[in-house]
Amino acid sequence: MIVGFLLAAYSVVANDSIQTLGTFLSSNAHRPWWVLWIFAGGILLAVIAYSWWVHGGDPAYGRLEKFPIPEGGISWYHAIPPLALLILTRMGVPVSTTFLVLTVFAVSNLGDMLIKSLAGYVVAFFSALILFRLVFRRATEYFHRTRGATIPGYWVVLQWLSTGFLWSQWLIQDLANIFVYLPRELSFGWFAFGTSVLVGLLGIVFYQFGGTIQKIVTSKTDTTDIRAATIIDFIYGVVLLVFKEWSNMPMSTTWVFLGVLAGREFALSMYLADTSGRATARKVLLDGSKAMAGLVVSVILALGLPWLAMRV
Repeated sequence: MIVGFLLAAYSVVANDSIQTLGTFLSSNAHRPWWVLWIFAGGILLAVIAYSWWVHGGDPAYGRLEKFPIPEGGISWYHAIPPLALLILTRMGVPVSTTFLVLTVFAVSNLGDMLIKSLAGYVVAFFSALILFRLVFRRATEYFHRTRGATIPGYWVVLQWLSTGFLWSQWLIQDLANIFVYLPRELSFGWFAFGTSVLVGLLGIVFYQFGGTIQKIVTSKTDTTDIRAATIIDFIYGVVLLVFKEWSNMPMSTTWVFLGVLAGREFALSMYLADTSGRATARKVLLDGSKAMAGLVVSVILALGLPWLAMRV
């Protein structure tokens, strides 16, 4: 149980949190890492504490209701998925932690998680495509044209606000992927242990400036611009908020993230001279193929590990 939690905590934070905080890291690279860590760590602590207090010891906002602790307890094979996630993260593969970690606990929920995640990708893709094509076109062109120029201070405030909003929504969705290894009603001791581990691991990620997965963010057009990052974070956060209200079934925030970036890249390729639709399609297909590879690995592990455990 402890090994599974520690592996899940580090692998989920190192993989998925960068999809949430990546633009924040990119556009604030000139600031001390510990300042960014205090900001994100404070929100992390507040979000977990709120759920734990309001939901009677449940830190995952009810998203583990259909993922009970196995009758025989946590076994060795439950710790394999976060270990695989850790390896894939080091390879720079943006896999879905929801599918990879949770499916092995209840493979019967895979269909519902997949439907919700696909819907999240589609909604995120078309929302970003329409917004950046019609609403934010002039602003995006201006941001692109004035890259490197002095940016008004109010953009810093706006970006930190949008990041805080997005980070909180992501945590509400993805805390289930970590706390699935611990008792469904945490005592204060377990609560203190879990939050301390997560805040500490988040500090490591900030110290490393995001690691390999950060390249998924920095490879996209103008994501290091604080103004563009603010808009991306806000759209991503709103989509997660909408799906948070849909149901308590966990979903892949990775797919939502990729959908926002893909829709934005296609929109920008329609009116920025130094971007092309063909190059954008290659980026989107590459990211999508990596996400699908993660889904395949998830299904193989979810079906294969219990079978293997019965024969060991």
